[in-house]
Amino acid sequence: MAERSFVEEVKKLRLGAGEVFSGEGILAVTKALLESGVAYVAGYQGAPISHLMDVLADAQDILGDHGIRFENSASEATAAASLAASVNYPLRGAVTFKATVGTNVASDALANLASGGVTGGALIIVGEDYGEGSSIMQERSHAFAMKSQIWLLDPRPNLPSIVQAVKDGFDLSEASHTPVMLQLRIRACHVHGQFVASDNRRSAFTIKDALEHPVRDVERIVLPPASFLHEREKIQERWPAAVQFIEARQLNEFFSADARDIGIAVQGGSYNTVLRALERLGLADVYGESEIPLYVMNVAYPLIDSEWERFCAGKRAVLVIEEGQPNFVEQNASAILRQRGVSAALHGKDVLPLAGEYNTATVMKGLRAFFEHYGVLEPQATPRKVIPVKAVPAVATVPALDDSVHARPPGFCTGCPERPIFTAMKLVERELGPHHVSADIGCHLFSILPPFNLGATTMGYGLGSASASALNASADKRAISVMGDGGFWHNGLTSGIANAVFNKSDNLTIVVDNSYTSATGGQDILSSTALNPTRSTGHEIEQAVRGVGVKWVKAVRRTYDLKTMMATLKEALTTGEKGPKVLIAQSECMLNKQRREKPKQRKAIAAGERVVRERFGVDSDTCTGDHSCIRLSGCPSLSIKPNPDPLRTDPVASVLDSCVGCGLCGEVSHAAVLCPSFYRAQIISNPSKMDKLRQRMRNAVIGWLQRREARRRARYAF
Repeated sequence: MAERSFVEEVKKLRLGAGEVFSGEGILAVTKALLESGVAYVAGYQGAPISHLMDVLADAQDILGDHGIRFENSASEATAAASLAASVNYPLRGAVTFKATVGTNVASDALANLASGGVTGGALIIVGEDYGEGSSIMQERSHAFAMKSQIWLLDPRPNLPSIVQAVKDGFDLSEASHTPVMLQLRIRACHVHGQFVASDNRRSAFTIKDALEHPVRDVERIVLPPASFLHEREKIQERWPAAVQFIEARQLNEFFSADARDIGIAVQGGSYNTVLRALERLGLADVYGESEIPLYVMNVAYPLIDSEWERFCAGKRAVLVIEEGQPNFVEQNASAILRQRGVSAALHGKDVLPLAGEYNTATVMKGLRAFFEHYGVLEPQATPRKVIPVKAVPAVATVPALDDSVHARPPGFCTGCPERPIFTAMKLVERELGPHHVSADIGCHLFSILPPFNLGATTMGYGLGSASASALNASADKRAISVMGDGGFWHNGLTSGIANAVFNKSDNLTIVVDNSYTSATGGQDILSSTALNPTRSTGHEIEQAVRGVGVKWVKAVRRTYDLKTMMATLKEALTTGEKGPKVLIAQSECMLNKQRREKPKQRKAIAAGERVVRERFGVDSDTCTGDHSCIRLSGCPSLSIKPNPDPLRTDPVASVLDSCVGCGLCGEVSHAAVLCPSFYRAQIISNPSKMDKLRQRMRNAVIGWLQRREARRRARYAF
């Protein structure tokens, strides 16, 4: 079950020439692929680009009509390697994944692809978010594009530009026999707009044709002596062909080029931000008309020498706006201008921050400094506030914000089945002491933050077990590593588990099994329990780890069973049996489960059916205010409220309405695991006659007991 369904939206993919497409950016990319005559598409999920995979999955009938092969790849490396089909055959292929981590994983395949070159168009669509919108290390794929001579497109974030970039990307790839990388920002993936559609195209040369008429060209294989010639071919043939294509097709854009003697050079992805900053400075209008000359690089690499010379000639200064470090564009542009004898001063990181996301406020500050220096804007005068001597107040010390506002670290969703895993680890830690814990990419990475504070390192997706490989020695404790089922199938089985078997590791690996890739939107994987009509599922992780030689394997089928989780963890950490140990903790992602169950419940309630929902609560009279339930859980539905007892000042625990009744904070049957103040309640919609009868009987009995207690208290009141 994917995070989003595009069943209705994909109908727009059938629009023909002249019709207006209205929708989301990621749908526009899919439409552009169809209009470009793509023959195959592969990819790996990962925000912000993961929805492209979801769109394609929901468009199976359309892909089938056009003979397009679509795969949910096992990893980014798998996806990138599939582009090998474009090396010898005139097949257009596209792959997609999250950068820069996805580019790193795919780097071996991409480097070999770029070395040998391609015949058919090869497009790598990367979700290149940066700054606070990113959940990865702050790097860029720009460096990889430069290293391997892969041309990098960074279109303006509007639908017409994005669609045209996809089409231009394929054409550029074929014209220069080089793979092309298309970079999309997170906002571009989800921006809404319109463009005039064209007819979808079926690939003239099909995958069937390739299979039945195989082609072999030794010069395209990265093997000496051919591999020694590839670098020379890149520089002497492919690069000039790319430059000629970019100039002829006018992929880069000039706006108000001769309006002033200063200008701004900006990558296409940052165009909207720059225009908004100019508007706020009074130098552009809401329709995009700028008073400042703009050179918009929809091709971020390679830079076009002639265009830089043309734009900068006759200008006093040009500001380069480029997120991140190193400042590749600024350095390259500086070399171009010096070599061509252009005297314009080049600015960039001297007026803009060296690192961090360039939002509107940041860009506006840099633009103002640049404009004030060159007289476009008057320097802002700092108003002087005159205060009479007698009226000078005492200097008040303002407390730091973090001293008065509690930190709110990201954490698990309400009812998350991963929470009891780390609750169990904390409880076992009290008995056995702390252990080294190697974390992994995924929701379980939140365990490194309060209230659990577990996890010392994270080295990459599926590398949790491998991260603990050096910590393997005869000692009183074992290292613990954690990975999810998505990371396990990504590369954890080979890089982590098989490696541990081969090297006779004695550590423990916990595999969190949600039945799908929860962190990227709930897409199916090999071990998914769902019956997927187009994929093979139901392959158990337990069988896979036993297949590579693990002897000690335990599976906890329900992670909310805290006692079993603790007992299994303790056994794994104390057993005398040598060799790698794998604990598979299974429970479905609660967020995805609620997405599926809540619509069913609402539908059943609307139809008048009897629906029972479970909620937990806290008896304020019983709660001691210890709050161990919060410290050992951290569930967002657990909070505190004032104590109703006037003689007690400590706040008591409270369960909010967001509770999904997972049972971690209290025993599922009737009592509490952590504290006897917890109780379970059933909320019944559309109760039956028997439900109403039972409720009347309960009210009668409870009312009688309450009246009897009131009479007893009244007797002893005086």
